[in-house]
Amino acid sequence: MSDIPTIETERLILRPHTTADFEDYQAMWANDAVVRFISGVASTREQSWGRMLRVAGMWQHMGFGFLAIEEKSSGRFIGEAGFLEMKRSMHPFTTEGTLEVGWALLPEAHGKGYATEALRALIGWATAHFPDKPMTCIIDPENAASLRLAEKLGFSEARRTNYNGEVILLSRPGTPPV
Repeated sequence: MSDIPTIETERLILRPHTTADFEDYQAMWANDAVVRFISGVASTREQSWGRMLRVAGMWQHMGFGFLAIEEKSSGRFIGEAGFLEMKRSMHPFTTEGTLEVGWALLPEAHGKGYATEALRALIGWATAHFPDKPMTCIIDPENAASLRLAEKLGFSEARRTNYNGEVILLSRPGTPPV
């Protein structure tokens, strides 16, 4: 089993998910504002539980995954961010074989720079642990806030592709093309 890190930033603790996070986790994935550009469909309690278990499995089998984001000042769960290997059925291009970066925060955590802070720390961790693995992300073309954040983190558009509708496939400079 891979050790799941805990990473602290100035305002956040990025840590393994726990079952104590589940009610907040489920509420996040049931929130229409959170899923608007991800799937467009709020997750059921059962789907959220499966998603949370997938996080643990990603760490177990891939050595990377998502971490819960906790706000230091309140101790509250405010979201999650990290890396995936989803073996997605995307055409004609794919994120397979890359560290696919993803994030989701509760709406009340938006606009505070938390996603930027968390992702900079996570990208630093991944660069140290997986230096030869390319980083990608997929973003709905209408998700202007996430596109701005990805650009701020050094991602740029690599291609347009299809994954349950059009998405923009982005990659970071210096990583092999996808």
